[in-house]
Amino acid sequence: MEKIVLEGNIVVSGEAVGVALVANEPLSFWGGYDQKTGEIIDRRHILSGKIAKDKILAIPFTRGSSTTTAVLLDAIRAKTAPAAIITTDTDFFFALASIVADELFSSPLSLVTLNENDFAILKTDDEIQITNDGKVIISR
Repeated sequence: MEKIVLEGNIVVSGEAVGVALVANEPLSFWGGYDQKTGEIIDRRHILSGKIAKDKILAIPFTRGSSTTTAVLLDAIRAKTAPAAIITTDTDFFFALASIVADELFSSPLSLVTLNENDFAILKTDDEIQITNDGKVIISR
């Protein structure tokens, strides 16, 4: 089994392990993510119909409005959120949802950024571990 270790930048610290769900296009959580089931419901998105619950969701950034924060916060509360999110730049909507979830539910969502070259290495179905120090460990 091949292991690749990438150095990520921590947005919200936390550990997570899961199977990767990767897209190179942004996703709007408002109208694109079902917080009751964890399904990606934007029918024009490449991940349409996939379940992100408990996965390591890797998307470059969000598309849309601050409603992303509310949808992700609802998903964290309902336990239908991804296990962690990897992006290519700090996404303030994701960060706000994670920080509020930590305050309200003691359940922050780990958020890490990777540079674009490292992000391009990620593949759906990779086994990924995210460490508290921002390492993204890929097992294939």
